[in-house]
Amino acid sequence: MIARLKKHRMCDLQFFNGSPMKLFFSLFFMLTLVACQSTPAPEQVIISETNVINQEIEQFPAVEEEGLSNLVEVEINEQALTIVEEDYDNLWLKLAEGFEFEVPENSRIAAQRDYYLSHPTYLTKVSKRAEPFLWLIVEQIQENKLPLELALLPVVESTFDPFAYSPAGASGLWQFMPATGVRFGLNQNWWYDGRRDVYASTKSALEYMQVLHRYLGEDWLYAFAAYNSGEGRVKRAILKNKKYKQPVDYWSLGLPQETADYVPKLLALVDILRNHEEYGVELPYIPNQQVLTNVDTGSQIDIAYAAELAGLTIAEIQLLNPAFNHWATSPDGPYNLLLPSVVADQFSEKLVKIDSSKRIRWDRYIVQSGDSLSVIAKKMQTTTNVLKQINDLDSSLIKIGQPLLIPVASQSQQQYLYSQAQRFERKESKYAQDKRKVIYKVVEGDTLWDISRAYKVTSKQIAKWNGLQTKSTLRLGQELTIWKETTVDKSDAVTRRVTYHVRSGDSLGGIAHKFNVKTADLVRWNDLENVKYIKPGQKIKVYVDIRKSRT
Repeated sequence: MIARLKKHRMCDLQFFNGSPMKLFFSLFFMLTLVACQSTPAPEQVIISETNVINQEIEQFPAVEEEGLSNLVEVEINEQALTIVEEDYDNLWLKLAEGFEFEVPENSRIAAQRDYYLSHPTYLTKVSKRAEPFLWLIVEQIQENKLPLELALLPVVESTFDPFAYSPAGASGLWQFMPATGVRFGLNQNWWYDGRRDVYASTKSALEYMQVLHRYLGEDWLYAFAAYNSGEGRVKRAILKNKKYKQPVDYWSLGLPQETADYVPKLLALVDILRNHEEYGVELPYIPNQQVLTNVDTGSQIDIAYAAELAGLTIAEIQLLNPAFNHWATSPDGPYNLLLPSVVADQFSEKLVKIDSSKRIRWDRYIVQSGDSLSVIAKKMQTTTNVLKQINDLDSSLIKIGQPLLIPVASQSQQQYLYSQAQRFERKESKYAQDKRKVIYKVVEGDTLWDISRAYKVTSKQIAKWNGLQTKSTLRLGQELTIWKETTVDKSDAVTRRVTYHVRSGDSLGGIAHKFNVKTADLVRWNDLENVKYIKPGQKIKVYVDIRKSRT
């Protein structure tokens, strides 16, 4: 049965009710949202090992509005849609009525609940990020017969930002640290970071939670606390209370402040969702249906070519598949792509008909004097191992005149970042002809002068763009528009602002190496030109491109 999509009103913006293509409006809003993290709870200002705090994100490659309009006009087969339980049209309502945990009434939960209730747009913003992915997460939770409360972990961990990044190096929706990611099968290399793979990282996070649950006596509150601070720390806290004959429930344990607040944050959300009518909260609408399908491409494929086969823009396919660091999937896998369900079958049919050798675009390169594999790899934005593999080389020895096959980004991908950003921005401002728009969210301690130095603009410019005086007092969470010169080489960056606490033995050079930035940039961002030493406990602002950060 063929049906046109029906319009649905939510949050004074036009959406399409019950349609997988509603995803593309979510993608558009994700582009806006990744430009400004939702305001963290006050406790999140404390630097943690696993949680994302004080983040700022530069404009991600934009989805064109015309493309979105065309996509939502597609006719779809209603029988192809997977709807879990027809009684629950809204996925948030399904979760709210399926929660199992008892929520005690205490001051720690009350404080977090009061925060959420005093920021009514918080859940709406998180929902826009969660919409493409939440159904897949709930599906995996149900398959493993786990509590639905686990679906709220990405809210607490990352506000459902798949590009979330912490000062300690945790990444993705589930905020896996590099070593923990490897422990649970999430590969991290030049091509791919499994911690940002929404489907794979969800599988690993649920496996990790089950391990913690078993290890800690099948107590879910212990398991949640351990997910934040580590099973060893929670176990030691339990043993300490036992030693001194004190209660050993979660609420009685001596845990770090962040962990002490972590579980109350999650339970406060459970309480608000479960009792949303009592609290006067209107749950945002997320259709209770599958909108994404995990497709196995079988081999390495150019991301731009995959987008072409699927009828998507490169920005759309990148937003759905944030794990890929470069222009193609990894030559060693995984080869899975998340695609809109309505185009998944058509994509697979096209892919079967295409010779696997045509999935990657290649250039022929002749070795010149002074070349080495590492020099060529750097020049061509690939790795020596890949060059060895595709050229059947047993060693790194090459000779002048030798031909090499080089995988390269397609021309459409090379041009898209610049041209699409320009087209998108021209619609938004008179500045857009030669600049790109960045939305910055004010964090504690910010001044116009600080922000201007970070973006290499002036305080007067920021004030003019935002209708402010140069001496205006900034509000926590205030959004500022900043116009930057458009550049081609950095337009594919996914940048986070993180605040690093200096530790004993740290140096600016060491911190720069950790985050793969320049020492000179650290000095400039933090006004350290006349400072000889940094001290333990000192806060250092770092602007990190998470696709190039060291793991």
